Amino acid sequence: MTLTEQPAPARQIVPAEERYAAELAFLAAQDTGPRPPGWALTPRAVVTFVCGSEGTELALAKRQAGLPSKLVIAPKFVGERALVERCVVTLAGERGLLLTGEPGTAKSMLSELLSAAVCGTSALTVQGTAGTTEDAFRYGWNYALLLAQGPTPQALVDSPVLSAMRTGRVARVEEITRCLPEVQDALVSILSDRRVSVPELTATEDSSVSAAPGFTVIATANLRDRGVSEMSAALKRRFNFETVAPIADPDAEATLVRRQAVAAVQRAGAAFGVDDSVLDALVTVFRDLRSGRSAEGWDVERPGTVMSTAEAVQVAASLGVAAAYLPGGDVLDLLPGHLLGVVRKDDPADHGRLLGYWDGPVRRRAEDGSAMWRRLWDLRGSLR
Repeated sequence: MTLTEQPAPARQIVPAEERYAAELAFLAAQDTGPRPPGWALTPRAVVTFVCGSEGTELALAKRQAGLPSKLVIAPKFVGERALVERCVVTLAGERGLLLTGEPGTAKSMLSELLSAAVCGTSALTVQGTAGTTEDAFRYGWNYALLLAQGPTPQALVDSPVLSAMRTGRVARVEEITRCLPEVQDALVSILSDRRVSVPELTATEDSSVSAAPGFTVIATANLRDRGVSEMSAALKRRFNFETVAPIADPDAEATLVRRQAVAAVQRAGAAFGVDDSVLDALVTVFRDLRSGRSAEGWDVERPGTVMSTAEAVQVAASLGVAAAYLPGGDVLDLLPGHLLGVVRKDDPADHGRLLGYWDGPVRRRAEDGSAMWRRLWDLRGSLR
């Protein structure tokens, strides 16, 4: 094999519909109840796919080739089941769903999981940015064909939203509030009329594209981020808003951080070698700084940076990669430096707030006799 014949590398990220294809196929066969038009699963099965079967083994009524007779569905989203149920009801009613909340609360992951379960694909996605244009929501043109033939259906290039309309599937719009307001409002008529007009093809049967049954839109918005464009009242009315909150249970958050960090380090080609006690300390620091109050009830000055679960996963993964590829010393010694990198992203004054946290809860825990927190207190000098 020559250098030019090397096999393509494996993908870093596999879409949910492929990663969990076996579970989706099992649930489609296991729950044969009524389904909204165009849905691959029943609404109940969609909730089970996202939240898991709570350890219960689900069974097929009739054995099917290629599928196990029984299967436990693993949870994929850590959050309130009631939130997921409301999201599914919104989608079943073909209404737009807007997932809001602080950065790093798994809004995009929930959007991907819902899309994969409802219509079998999460790929019909528009990434919102300040440079996103209306073409991303409506359509564009193949300019070579346009110049050669003029405006024809063959020259029309569907946007992900238009493709979802034609096929009755879910379109995803990530970071919708990063789009300019006039671009956002291209969705108003789409969500109201369920139709896109193509004036260039007037007087032909292709002058209008109507949404097939099952079409809807899931959008996400980090309303606290910089660069946010306010949504118009007209567009807000066409979405059901659901707020995705940070994980309330510390044990659930620690479990999620470990699971995702292990997966990230394995993708980097190494085994995860960070002790659970270090991860517990990491999650504790993030939760204290995020809430402004420690688990013991001590007040903590909150940094301006969002101390999200996603950031905790990145720090845990970095510790794991360092332990695997740059061994030497205690991996706990690396934690303060990584925390400093997180809190100083937005406001230099947050450096002082992190030092204040070290002088408060970290010192008090060290004085209470915890060897791990004593070691962290001894590392205070590395924060300067």
